[in-house]
Amino acid sequence: MGVVLHGRAAESAVLGGVLDSARDGNSGVLVVRGEAGIGKSALLGAVDAEGFRVLRGTAIESESVVPYAGLSLLLRCVSDGIDVLPPRQAATLRIVLGDGECGDTDPYHVGVALLALLAELAERQPVLCLVDDAHWLDQGSAFALLFAARRLRAESVAVVFAARDLHAPPFPAPGVPELRLTALSDDDAFALLAEHAADLPRHVRERIAREAAGNPLALLELPAAQREGHLTAGPAHPPATLPAHSRVRRMFADRIAALPERTRTLLLVAAADDTGDPGVVFPAAERLGASVADLEPAEQRQLLRSDDGRIAFRHPLVRTAAYRGASLVGRIDAHRALAGVVADETRRTWHLAAATTSPDEDVARALERLAETARKRGGSSAVLAAYHRAAELTPDPKTRGRRLTLAAAAAVEAGHFDRASALADSAADLLRDPLEYAKVARVWATLAGERGESAEAATILGKAAHCAATGDPDLASELLFTATQNAWTARDFTAVRGFAEQASGLPGAHRVKALARAAIGLDECDVPDTLAAMRELVADPREDVTRAWWHLVLGDDRAAYDHAATVERRARASGALGPLPRALAYLARARLNLGQPREARETAEEGLRIAADIGQGFSVGFLSCVLAEQAALAGDERRVAELVGALGGTGGPPTAVRAMCASALLDLGLGRPEAVLERLADVGAARLYAIGSLPDLVEAAVRVGEVGQAKRAADWYAEWADGTGHDWALAVADRCRALVTDEERYYLAARDRHRSPARPFERARTELLYGEWLRRERRRVESRVPLRSAAETFERLGATPWAERARQELRATGESRPAPGPDPVGALTPQELQVVRLAAAGLSNRDIADRLFLSPRTVGYHLYKAYPKLGVASRGELARVPL
Repeated sequence: MGVVLHGRAAESAVLGGVLDSARDGNSGVLVVRGEAGIGKSALLGAVDAEGFRVLRGTAIESESVVPYAGLSLLLRCVSDGIDVLPPRQAATLRIVLGDGECGDTDPYHVGVALLALLAELAERQPVLCLVDDAHWLDQGSAFALLFAARRLRAESVAVVFAARDLHAPPFPAPGVPELRLTALSDDDAFALLAEHAADLPRHVRERIAREAAGNPLALLELPAAQREGHLTAGPAHPPATLPAHSRVRRMFADRIAALPERTRTLLLVAAADDTGDPGVVFPAAERLGASVADLEPAEQRQLLRSDDGRIAFRHPLVRTAAYRGASLVGRIDAHRALAGVVADETRRTWHLAAATTSPDEDVARALERLAETARKRGGSSAVLAAYHRAAELTPDPKTRGRRLTLAAAAAVEAGHFDRASALADSAADLLRDPLEYAKVARVWATLAGERGESAEAATILGKAAHCAATGDPDLASELLFTATQNAWTARDFTAVRGFAEQASGLPGAHRVKALARAAIGLDECDVPDTLAAMRELVADPREDVTRAWWHLVLGDDRAAYDHAATVERRARASGALGPLPRALAYLARARLNLGQPREARETAEEGLRIAADIGQGFSVGFLSCVLAEQAALAGDERRVAELVGALGGTGGPPTAVRAMCASALLDLGLGRPEAVLERLADVGAARLYAIGSLPDLVEAAVRVGEVGQAKRAADWYAEWADGTGHDWALAVADRCRALVTDEERYYLAARDRHRSPARPFERARTELLYGEWLRRERRRVESRVPLRSAAETFERLGATPWAERARQELRATGESRPAPGPDPVGALTPQELQVVRLAAAGLSNRDIADRLFLSPRTVGYHLYKAYPKLGVASRGELARVPL
């Protein structure tokens, strides 16, 4: 480090370690947190970046509403890297930087393009991204930077954020390491004062140390205030009552107030502009009578500095003091002057909005256009800000209400629920049109649903649908479909029936009624009506990825696989991650059912990473349960407990049922039938939600002698299997009958139906149970055939406890079957397996990177780690490995 920071040796070492790791080819990310003035910027500024290409940016409060403003600032000097990216990614980043034609810039697309750019730049030399004041990042920039940072591994890239943790918006970065800066110790505070304020008497330095409370900026600024006469010098000076950063801001304000008027004007313009571009600041200041020469007094007082040809404030608190200390008239004049010289339409519009104090439809209309542009660029916070300010400046009450509604909807998308509620309430007071009122009600309903108040959400949506029925029947139908979903969640089946009736005559009535029948049928265990309703939902082309789930409920694994895979391919092709987690969830479930546990695991792991990144609770729950079932199949008790324990309430009641079923499967495989009965004791009332576990209940009940319970579960399952008509389901139903009746004919019928390749795990279970039955009947030689088949299938599926059970049965017949040797593929991590499969299929590292949202170097890293585990030395040898 070139600069000595008092009391920050440990913190400097942590940050230095991140950079050293990047120099060695391992990427890293870190968030430095602490209060204003605690030394975050100093720590970033003192970093030893020798050998790095440094991308540096400071987010700014007023630009937190401008889509990708932070990213644009960070990437302003990297056009050389953008030019060599694939065309789609290059075009995306050019739009972000304002150098390309306007387009639909989804945050996920930007994140993927940024990842590719950082990897490309790092091919030439290590890259260091320093993002200061990250709490002011616009939503799109924050998402893209964190998305890319989490996926860096072997690219020689270090990303460091500095964010305030008090008196500022939150900067959530789940899964990213954090370094928290705390107050300096007394010894370090005195050392800092001894270096910078040795001319002051000791008792004054002691008082300053007390008042600064270990805040480094306060320790540096309070001595200056003392010299300028802003502090009382007596040793009995009472302790300060304001936080250190507030006192420092006040001192900066006093220092600015002592400057010449034209210098204050120039400072105000620079603070209002935020970009620091001299080509903007000086022409705007000239419109107000200031000039370049007026900058000198501010530089002499160390309030401003020149940084890479830009005007930079010494500290964000100086900017705050310069802006907030000015009069309202002065701020309006500054923004109006800036609007007259700024070329960028977004910034010009915001300056006009800041300079407008009374309703102005022209400015409001410009802001609405800005909101629509921001929506295309994926910045929901920017959409919210633009619609809200447009509403404030709208003269006509009806139009103001409409814009407030749009702002409320944007607030929901941005996750600002309290603000959304207030905006919706304000809109409702102005609206008289029923259709517009319905749109407000949809916001209220969404908020109720987020609070877990599904019944209230359903009621609101039902009323909203009534309001929309005449003006927009399609909207009314959509509202009723969502109302039915909420009523189903709330288990209010009277409301479910009411919504189905209310939908009569609307364009989408059949969808609402089918959903209602499915809900009521599942609750009442009415198998025929439930399956018929689900077939209707599957046939409706408007259902997208959810159709894969309906196929799963109907027992059609192949159709579920095909549909989920189609959605997955479409999502990857477009670079849109939003629909991807749910598609991967259903794809993983289908793969597990189809006897592809490794593929299911790698699919579910990828989906879980993405779902956790973007906060999709349902998908997190569903994917965790798929992984838990795969682990249960393998007999991995620790992993099942870890996955189920981490769920908490994630995903709601359906997830709880799925988690229970995974745990029951583990218990059955490990020979604990009593535990299975305990877990599934109350499954009857929700049996159609846990249909796949009914055969487990049958087997466990028979093993402990609860034949009556086994028969009930077998009958329930048989009704569902008959309704689906799938051979594999009918085979399992026959197996359950065989267990209950102890009659061979049902085993034979089950084996005959199992001739289709569907559900190999269930087929192997049937073979195992039949082999066990034959051995008990003293038909040892005959039993070996199904037992061998079962053992082979279980071994192939990695169902360790089940395979061991089959081998034990074989030994009891006099035939020895050794356990298989170590599986090299099983030693791969899910990500390594995913990469290796694609490499074996002939995809290049770049192709794999594009598909998995990684960088080519990370792909190479995974291959490097995988080759020794597989006993190969090159890509060409992967063809001989059974993947």
